Amino acid sequence: MLKLILALITFVSVQAPAPSADWRQFRGNHRLTGVATTTPPATPKLLWKYETGDVIESSAAVADGSVYFGVGNGDVVALDFATGKLKWKYATGNYIGESSPAVSAEAVYIGDLNGIVHAVAAKDGKRLWTFKTDSEIKSSPVLVNDVVLIGSYDSHLYALDAKTGKLRWKFQTEGQVHATPAVLGDLAFIAGCDEMFRAIRISDGKQAYVIAAGAYTGASPLIDGDRAYFGTFSNDVLALDLKARKILWRYNYKERQFPYYSSAALAGNRIILGGRDKIVRSLDSATGKQHWTFEARARVDSSPAIAGGNAYIGSSDGRLYVLDVATGQKKWEFDTGSSITASPAIVSGRVLIGTHDGVLYCFG
Repeated sequence: MLKLILALITFVSVQAPAPSADWRQFRGNHRLTGVATTTPPATPKLLWKYETGDVIESSAAVADGSVYFGVGNGDVVALDFATGKLKWKYATGNYIGESSPAVSAEAVYIGDLNGIVHAVAAKDGKRLWTFKTDSEIKSSPVLVNDVVLIGSYDSHLYALDAKTGKLRWKFQTEGQVHATPAVLGDLAFIAGCDEMFRAIRISDGKQAYVIAAGAYTGASPLIDGDRAYFGTFSNDVLALDLKARKILWRYNYKERQFPYYSSAALAGNRIILGGRDKIVRSLDSATGKQHWTFEARARVDSSPAIAGGNAYIGSSDGRLYVLDVATGQKKWEFDTGSSITASPAIVSGRVLIGTHDGVLYCFG
């Protein structure tokens, strides 16, 4: 009998699919590291694609067997992760830009360019609630327990009740809140258009501290322990020491002065990000020293995802690139024929990314 039980346990363990983490928000997690838990094949193949008919700037979220993303025509779309078949559409009635969904077990949250935050049921796309800010939303929502955090161009970071959409608090900055907030513990971090990096307490919306970045920032911050990393519109990349509350190092490539819109990804002791000078860079997280560069054919506003020693990143040249994290060598590329500014999501060894001609691709 014991042998039979052991045999059954062994059979179940072999037959059961390996668990895989979802990609429930922009950059994959609260710290905005862009790091995946599974690795795509060395030579990915196109598994399916879904055509929406309008631009996709929103990055996909994947949760519980579904893929969610926003479309320029205002639709929030849910697809079957395995097949790419449509599950449902929700019409916001307004243009959706870069805001990317955050997904809980019950709801999908996203912002539109009319300044409205939408919460819709994950299972069928029915509206749960909406909340109106006073200007457009390009920030992606972040769900922390029962609170939705999201920035607006009306200069505020908002905290909304996840179930009801009621305002918990709002914090006013001195410029548009374009970036997605990063979260660590009870603090939300925003790098802003007011040239300030702010730490805001999620519990009460009060500012814990601020660090002068000295530069307009469109990228979202990457948080790694007591460090924050992000590129700026002053053509540099900053590392901040959050304990000392000061700039740790500043990287600037003087030969080509272009802004950074791409949000950085974490790859061990490296941070990797794209630039509007067409270059993807790897910088040492401790010193800011450049490890390598890779030059695309057009600007790189897409934010990289890291999996299995590779960086996956799109470019406005229409290509999805796979680069070796250690060397920057190109391992693979796929030409979609249309600009890519959305960022990849990686789940269960699959890569999902949208394009400006309205196609969401799934590779694996």
